[in-house]
Amino acid sequence: MTKLLSRQNAPNQMEIHKMETTKRKTLQSAGWKIGDAADFLEMSDAERQLLDARMELALAIRRQRESEHLSQKELGVRLQTSQPRVAKIEQAATDVSLDQLVRAFVAAGGHFEVKVAKSPSKATPSTKKMTLVLGNSE
Repeated sequence: MTKLLSRQNAPNQMEIHKMETTKRKTLQSAGWKIGDAADFLEMSDAERQLLDARMELALAIRRQRESEHLSQKELGVRLQTSQPRVAKIEQAATDVSLDQLVRAFVAAGGHFEVKVAKSPSKATPSTKKMTLVLGNSE
């Protein structure tokens, strides 16, 4: 049986990243599995990318809102929603759609753009990669 580090007995993220190789090997040899939440949840690469994108977008919304000196309530007025809903948007809550995240970013004054570029891989030269570009209003 694989043991997992729980919140109560796990070192914080900074400690995990700085963990000495010998300590990591000792824990692993004792049956401990070291990783992040996505590892624990056994997320696929696509699920990880979506989670990362949602979290980055939520952080970008908050940074953009703050750079425009908007309160959550003021952003809520722009979105025709409530301040508690804006708080959920900024936390990338599971009941907040990707569409809502993008709309909130734009409403906060951000610029949203999707770029399509050819894959650098020579094995599949016709494959295109979509890139989401977010920026502030400047």
